[in-house]
Amino acid sequence: MILSVTEILGRLHPALVHLPIGILLIGLLFQWFYKRGTHAVSLSVIKIIFLTGTVCAWISCITGYILSTSGDYESGLVDWHMWMGIAVAVTATLIFRKILMQKTDNWYNGLSVGLLILIMVTGHLGGSLTHGSDYISSAFKSDSGTTYKAHARIIHVEEARAYADVIQPLFQKDCYSCHGSRRQKGKLRMDDSTWITKGGKDGPVIIPFKSAESELMKRIVLPTDDEHHMPKGKPSLKESQVALINWWISQGADFHKKVREFEQPPKIRIYLLALESSSEHVDSLVPSSPVEEADIKNINALKDKGVEVIPVAQNSHYLLADFINSFSIQDKDVALLVPLKKQLVWLKLGNTKIGDSSMFFIGQCRELTQLQLDRTRISDKGLPSLQSLHKLQSLNLVGTAVTAQGVLSLKNLKQLKHLYLYQTGVEVKDWPMLASNFPKTQLDSGGYTISFIAADTVVVKVAK
Repeated sequence: MILSVTEILGRLHPALVHLPIGILLIGLLFQWFYKRGTHAVSLSVIKIIFLTGTVCAWISCITGYILSTSGDYESGLVDWHMWMGIAVAVTATLIFRKILMQKTDNWYNGLSVGLLILIMVTGHLGGSLTHGSDYISSAFKSDSGTTYKAHARIIHVEEARAYADVIQPLFQKDCYSCHGSRRQKGKLRMDDSTWITKGGKDGPVIIPFKSAESELMKRIVLPTDDEHHMPKGKPSLKESQVALINWWISQGADFHKKVREFEQPPKIRIYLLALESSSEHVDSLVPSSPVEEADIKNINALKDKGVEVIPVAQNSHYLLADFINSFSIQDKDVALLVPLKKQLVWLKLGNTKIGDSSMFFIGQCRELTQLQLDRTRISDKGLPSLQSLHKLQSLNLVGTAVTAQGVLSLKNLKQLKHLYLYQTGVEVKDWPMLASNFPKTQLDSGGYTISFIAADTVVVKVAK
């Protein structure tokens, strides 16, 4: 597309705007030297500097106004930036006039101080337009994005909302600064489902069920040095993030469905399951020592029961067993896990009908680091069988009949970092006692949000 002359002039603003800033700041510095008399700076030199800076300031105002008419920016912030820029140009003009008249009086000094303040305010507003209103404070925050909506900790990813809990946090972290409420580059706004569906000035950016044809996907997979690569000015999205966005679009880009309502290829399952563990603990959830590959016959025996068995990480033989699609599972079927006890580190039995007798088999899987038993039929009677799981770091007992007394049988699990006890038989009066017996464990009673970082799939280095 050929740009008009005015569009070209407008796009010159980001390059030109730095000239008056630098020149006028040098002028103020030289002016300070001149007033102090400590350096040999003449008023003629200062006159030339302010003349150049003033002209550049007015040119920047003109190109900035042209750029503002593109509609890519939030009008309120643009207006403030524009008027502050005009104030810089006007103040610089008045100072230049004072220099011509050789009147370096108190008005001259006051205008100089005012110009310095105006340059700082105008520059800050320009930075907010370009990089987002938090472009300064974000420097003191983790690059991982913990301060964004990014994933209030997902306990059960299958029950999470695919867009709101998985996809939107990615948009918020990497897209909102250019396509949010303050700025709409290309007239595209992505902080609301209605705006995403509408698209930008060139039309829709998402075509449901057609990710390869969606402009959004085309942009985020471009090389970083490509002019149209997104997100601009930021690191490229991780492989897992690109895959999740591609998956969401190819599944119809629905804004309301839960994760369990979408088809999940094995690779996507790995990325989704990684969201159930905070990034600071993901590495430790997969043992660093190598393990031999599991017998395919043992894996197939579980798959025949509807159990999903997949690797938990790249370059690793450690496994996850997920019983989400195993609707008729019985306690005796859990025994099929035992032949995989060396490889099994993540086990999801939530929402199944297993009871206490199945805990005997689970207790033999001593490599487990994550265990989900939420909304099963287990009780205090079965918990002692888990005392052998010394590597267990996360245990989900949400919606079960366990009580505080039963939970106490697990107090010797020194690696346990997260214990979920929402909607169990644990009473309010029991929490202080549990806290004292589990000093290094985060006890989750529900009803609040834990900050969370979307972690990439773990890459495990296998010793040769």
